[in-house]
Amino acid sequence: MLKEELRLNVTSLRKNLSKEQIHTGSLAIANALLDLPIWSYNYYHIFLQIPEKKEIDTRIILSILQGRDKNIVIPKVGPAATLQHYLLTDATVIKRNRWNIPEPVDGLAVPAKKIDVVFVPLLGFDLKGNRVGYGKGYYDNFLRTCRADVIKIGLSLFEAVQEIKDVHENDIPLNYSITPEKSYSF
Repeated sequence: MLKEELRLNVTSLRKNLSKEQIHTGSLAIANALLDLPIWSYNYYHIFLQIPEKKEIDTRIILSILQGRDKNIVIPKVGPAATLQHYLLTDATVIKRNRWNIPEPVDGLAVPAKKIDVVFVPLLGFDLKGNRVGYGKGYYDNFLRTCRADVIKIGLSLFEAVQEIKDVHENDIPLNYSITPEKSYSF
């Protein structure tokens, strides 16, 4: 399957999801994460949900991270398809940007090399760990700046496709992908 075809398919499938399906799927994904060997690390990068795009609700994962006293890092869209990274604290102010993405206004910046685990947003993925996002390259650009051993975990409400045929050499594959039904390891 080609990236654009996968984007269109998943966007169409998402439109039909109810709030209950998103909540139930998000809870199943969060519970499955508990079985991964990722909980000994310190810095966890996680995106904040855009409800209008019917993304996974990451607030459940945030609660798990807070309950385990982990350092939580959240992204802010920067210039030229880059992301800036800020520590989430009680004082962090979150506002929606011009694309309706919730992000920190400012705060304590965290260098990408300090991050241990990244929960990666995606529209779809294949059985080799290749992912398709919204197509602007923000996460691929970010992941290239992380340490080579950073753990990359895709979160999806839908299962893997067999193969993404137009993978680019700059695309960064995942280590894991978690869906409500299954955990994939690559």
